[in-house]
Amino acid sequence: MKITHMKTNHIINPLGFDMEEVRLSYIVEDAVGKKQIAAQILVATDEAFEQIVYDSKKVFNGYDAVSGKVVSGIDNACYVLPMEVKPRTGYFWKVCVWTDADETAWSETAWFETAKGKNEEWQADFITPAVTLKNHPIMEKKLTLDKEVERARVYMVGLGAYELFVNGEKTGDEYLLPGLHVYDSWLQYQTFAINLHKGENVLEVLLGNGWYQGSYGLKPAEPCYGRQFCVIAELHILYADGTKEIIGTDESWQARESNVVEDTIYHGEIVNAMEGCDGKRYPVKKAEVPDAETAEKGNSQEFFKSKLQPRLSPYIKIQERITPTLIHTPKGEAVLDMGQNMTGWVEFSVELPQGEEICLKYGEILQEGNFYRENLRKARCEFKYISDGEKRPVRPHFTFYGFRYVKVEGWRDEWKPEDFCGCVIHSDMERTGWLETSNELVNKLFENIWWGQKGNFLDVPTDCPQRDERMGWTGDAQVFCDVACFNADTYAFYEKFGKDLAYDQTKCGGSMPFVVPMAGYNMHGATAWGEAATVIPWQNYLHFGDKHILKAQYDSMKAWVEHIRVQAANIGSKNLWLNGKHFGDWLALDGKVQGGVYGRTDAHYIASCYYYYSTTLLAKAAKLLERIEDAIIYERLAVNIREDIQEEYFTASGRLAVDTQTAYAMAAFLKLVPEKAWKRFCGDFRKKMQANNFKLETGFVGTPYLLIALSECGHFDIAYKLLLQEGYPGWLYEVKQGATTVWERWNSVMEDGSMNPQGMNSLNHYAYGAVASWIYRYLCGISLSEDAVGFRAVDIHMYPNRALEQAALKLETVNGKYITKWKYCGDKLQVELNIPFGCQACVYTPEGCVEESGYPLTLMSGCYELEFDVATDSESTWSLESDWREALENSTVRAVVEEYFPQAIRGIAFQKEMYTLGEVTGSPFAQLADEQIAALDAALRKIKYEK
Repeated sequence: MKITHMKTNHIINPLGFDMEEVRLSYIVEDAVGKKQIAAQILVATDEAFEQIVYDSKKVFNGYDAVSGKVVSGIDNACYVLPMEVKPRTGYFWKVCVWTDADETAWSETAWFETAKGKNEEWQADFITPAVTLKNHPIMEKKLTLDKEVERARVYMVGLGAYELFVNGEKTGDEYLLPGLHVYDSWLQYQTFAINLHKGENVLEVLLGNGWYQGSYGLKPAEPCYGRQFCVIAELHILYADGTKEIIGTDESWQARESNVVEDTIYHGEIVNAMEGCDGKRYPVKKAEVPDAETAEKGNSQEFFKSKLQPRLSPYIKIQERITPTLIHTPKGEAVLDMGQNMTGWVEFSVELPQGEEICLKYGEILQEGNFYRENLRKARCEFKYISDGEKRPVRPHFTFYGFRYVKVEGWRDEWKPEDFCGCVIHSDMERTGWLETSNELVNKLFENIWWGQKGNFLDVPTDCPQRDERMGWTGDAQVFCDVACFNADTYAFYEKFGKDLAYDQTKCGGSMPFVVPMAGYNMHGATAWGEAATVIPWQNYLHFGDKHILKAQYDSMKAWVEHIRVQAANIGSKNLWLNGKHFGDWLALDGKVQGGVYGRTDAHYIASCYYYYSTTLLAKAAKLLERIEDAIIYERLAVNIREDIQEEYFTASGRLAVDTQTAYAMAAFLKLVPEKAWKRFCGDFRKKMQANNFKLETGFVGTPYLLIALSECGHFDIAYKLLLQEGYPGWLYEVKQGATTVWERWNSVMEDGSMNPQGMNSLNHYAYGAVASWIYRYLCGISLSEDAVGFRAVDIHMYPNRALEQAALKLETVNGKYITKWKYCGDKLQVELNIPFGCQACVYTPEGCVEESGYPLTLMSGCYELEFDVATDSESTWSLESDWREALENSTVRAVVEEYFPQAIRGIAFQKEMYTLGEVTGSPFAQLADEQIAALDAALRKIKYEK
């Protein structure tokens, strides 16, 4: 038995993070026992645990027998440390666990270190160069220490972006600090553990524009937040003799020019290695804040400092390195191929004569074998380097790129591809989900979805990482959140984003911005985008079992629902959201204009459905947080909204009045269908899919729910058909076209390999990757329970289909590793399960198998092998509901159809408008009696359907 995955606030050994509430978590592995019966947590200020500041003692766990939920004791997924931590203090902690098999084990030691105190004054000022420099500045402080140093910490932030160097070496392995956040509301500062020695030491801070000061956002004409380089730093030194010293940024620091000539997020960076080495130093002064802030607050320095808060952003690091291959294009271009659409940059180390330039240009795709980047719009996406004749590793400092291909201008024959390295960057998030099926295209799709998440989780969940956008579109973030939480431990990432979201939402009076941070794009109030306020915190609570994010975001959740309620009341619609301007089912294929962006689903139907969804989640959050009055109010409101939706959008006979795939998907997913209309609804939904030849036409709103809704209606065959569709439109179409991430449009690349001429063609846009939610929950069968969050108790109900021979999922949760596997073996379905320690699963008979007595079966932790008989009557057969064109392509079926209905073989004009054999045979031109049609249907149903 061992104890692993020890995290503090969902981060391994965090340094200088916000620790207003400390939550500890761990996982027990390789235990003989089934559950934890007791645990003990120790916290000390020294690694030897001689200075213990907290001892929980041995605490016994209590469980709810039905749900398996821990109702007392120490919850390994989220234990709130009941002590107040001191500022600027390191803590060490470990845990001992006792199991029901009489096992005992102590963990290794984990640690966390706090930042400055909440009300602790800064003994430093924001400083900026006192003169205008040609290049970006380096702020410098030389220290001469006459004693040995035991420990040194720097609390600091540089604006717009910065890198810290101590004695010539870059500190830490983070990049793009201080990250992207709502700078005009808070400035998150970082904490560094640095090494200083007796004698002379040099601290240098290289400053760039970054998101703060550079051209960024959908209105990028001017800097979004600031107009000057500045830095604040407070150095705390503990000497070996026990004395302490604090050194802050002030006018004793100096400025000098760096070799960074220019940087912007969209256009790239220019580095001239021949500059910035003349040794000249310039004075610094206290930084000034923008006039608007000065007018509002008066004392600019204190106001500036008042925005400083400990960081929440997970570390942005180089997570992988890729060695490219070299392509010489038909145009004679030297192009590096990473083999993968990625986010980051290329680092290189080549010999180049003094004064010569190398230029890297980044793009996502080749066209006719040549380099292409017109889909990046106005973003130049370049890196220029002018050599000083020295060979050294070269990289950009303050920008990043979304790319697969890099055109190298200035390529020399002696260079090799391995002289260049693709550096993949993203926020730290431990991967937790892996899939392997018998279909390699599906496997590739799953990996593409993961790569899309990696490429767009760069401090905020962005829409794309490559073109002149790269913004935190809230709609994209909302629809993908469930998948993101399955794929990785994203709790800390979303906790930080939630803070940004709440700050910007406040500026909009409770309405939700389209993008967060707004970065000058002050637009807000659209449905589906606004649901980021409610869906993101709720999904994180479900997946990770930590209520902190609900507490932190509750006011934001409530403000969004109240915003909608006010909007509805303004037009006298008490419980429906029938006003406002919305994006609707963005990029759906059923719009009025081919290639347009607005789908055909009534935007106010979507708005009302989401109003219900958000209100339901708010009511649940209120109940969990024991806000009883709110819980009662919003539960009642949710009921009223649902009733009004049914009255407005369902006819008396149960027909859904909004006749689109997205409308059906939302109604089924949100359980809005009147009970008496369910059977008809399911039949109508199938007919709706059939009317489009079983091809999807949904956009950003409908797609996440489409396969889930079809499965809830019993149409598993259609769900699989959509997933496995290799032609346009479909997920595997992209894969077959060579995609390595998920596209923005279903046809961003046309069948001939050319880019879609309609524009907006990001090849790394994760929204349609939301299909992985169905893969996790239905194909592989793992469903979360609201009564036992964090996967403490799950329902395992698989929906296999012979369109796939087998599927295997590994899912690392906050409570341990689940494995679900299924495989067809003749008329048997073999199932393998792994339930982690301390968890239980309610296992249902897989769909399409013979129900067995004793099921659903409750299983505690352990490994299990199960076998089920495949129901013979569950095999799909041909029928009048089958596609008539596909039927005529099957020789066996064609013979039966020809026997009963020879006109179908000869071909008649109206057939081009028909989709099913039932429609064709039911036409008055067919001249078939009802008895003949019934006989044909009976004959068809004897033929097994095989794709």
